[in-house]
Amino acid sequence: MTGIEDSRDPLDAIFRRLIANYGPITLMHYMGESNARYYSGKDPLGSAGDFITAPEISQMFGELIGLWLADMWIRAGRSEQVHYVELGPGRGTLARDALRAMKKYGLEPKVHFVESSAALKDIQLAAVSQAQWHHDMSTLPTRGPLLIVGNEFLDALPIRQLVKTAQGWRERMVGLDADEHFIPVAGDKPMDAAIPEARREAEDGTLIETCPGASSIVYEVSGRLLAQGGAALLIDYGYDEPRTGSTLQALREHKMVDPFTMPGEADLTAHVDFAAMANVVRSRGVRHLGTVTQGHWLRALGIEARAQSLAKVAPQHAEAIQSAMHRLVAEDQMGTLFKVMGIGAPEWPLGAGF
Repeated sequence: MTGIEDSRDPLDAIFRRLIANYGPITLMHYMGESNARYYSGKDPLGSAGDFITAPEISQMFGELIGLWLADMWIRAGRSEQVHYVELGPGRGTLARDALRAMKKYGLEPKVHFVESSAALKDIQLAAVSQAQWHHDMSTLPTRGPLLIVGNEFLDALPIRQLVKTAQGWRERMVGLDADEHFIPVAGDKPMDAAIPEARREAEDGTLIETCPGASSIVYEVSGRLLAQGGAALLIDYGYDEPRTGSTLQALREHKMVDPFTMPGEADLTAHVDFAAMANVVRSRGVRHLGTVTQGHWLRALGIEARAQSLAKVAPQHAEAIQSAMHRLVAEDQMGTLFKVMGIGAPEWPLGAGF
């Protein structure tokens, strides 16, 4: 980051000056600065925001995550000093629901939120008053097992795109057209060395995405689990087999918009490469418990029974409860596109649902 997100000037004006003076900027730079500006000044969640995440759809989502973590903790021996860590906790809704479910089984961990948005901090602490706030993972406790959750966290980290041209592989940049509109362009520096040898001879026009930030986070999460014990759930939309093509997208007011039209004013995300993340996990010597669809995982943990139980308690809300469950697990909703990846310390048990 260059820190330009702190400027009061509109980000599109800053980018135009930067490109005019120094040439095209990397897509990674564009996305990183855009999201830094976007998240620094607003609450993007809910009907009044730009998107809705699973914890905001139904309490069942957070409750089942809490039950999974409690089950892992119990089968690992009920460590007394244990920490719940959430990466990008949104409004604190997931943590609130998960902690309530954990408490029923005797698990009352210390709570840590890793969050860089000052705009969301007060909302998070109102939901979970005992939480400790961290700008990044470096200040998390170094003693005691960690129970780590990241829901729709990795998708917002800046991606790098490499495209095959007639001159070889080049990094995808962001430049300006004749009317000063932002457009993707191929850079001028050869990038063949950054491409795995088996993929270098792809057809012209082939595009490959990587996310160094996501790999770094998963590397650090895995290292923490190796050193301290514990387990992690990373939940996001993405794919678990290698693929090509751009997945960059932008959301504003619950609608898809052009990622290159309003930097800093829309949520920029990309699909997570869970196959690459699993390789990072294995490289650290911790357990990749599995990567499955969100629908499969929630059903395996009993979301249908939980929905029935909630409907009995509040029959007037039965239809809404069923609708929320459908949204979370149906193939044409979040059930297939969203994946759940489990990570466990070597001595910890295998997790349910994988």
